[in-house]
Amino acid sequence: MAEQDSPPPTITAMKIPIIKKGEYDIWSIRMRQYICHTDHNLWDLIMDGDLQEEAALAGEQSSPPAPKTAKQLTAKRNHERVKSILLLAIPDEYLLKFHNVLYAKSLWDAIKSRFGGNDKSKKMSRNVLKHQVENFTTAPSESLDKAYDRFQKLISQL
Repeated sequence: MAEQDSPPPTITAMKIPIIKKGEYDIWSIRMRQYICHTDHNLWDLIMDGDLQEEAALAGEQSSPPAPKTAKQLTAKRNHERVKSILLLAIPDEYLLKFHNVLYAKSLWDAIKSRFGGNDKSKKMSRNVLKHQVENFTTAPSESLDKAYDRFQKLISQL
């Protein structure tokens, strides 16, 4: 029986990364990979926004304008797709705070401001981690593997 050439296996389903408090940077990298894998145009909406979005924000509209052309309809669908992906990545206890954001770029920025922290808190967190690394000790009963894993975790957080 002859073997048929089959295409290489592809990733058919990827799990949406859920954001956790204090892990925005890693989450944003994974979300970018997920969204680009889904459709690269969706990532462009997050990074660049949209002319309709900017016009709506300037006019302080409470809802996006209704699409009139096929291109506008496609853009609206893409906004809804990326918003759905982002909302699925938010834990339930925060969902109500983000569900009414109209545009993908605005939603990404809101998630970043909520979970990313500000420069002052990041600096303080770095200082605490630096102090923990400098004062790292192991207990006599602790195995070398456990101590190494703890140290690696500190270094990766730093």
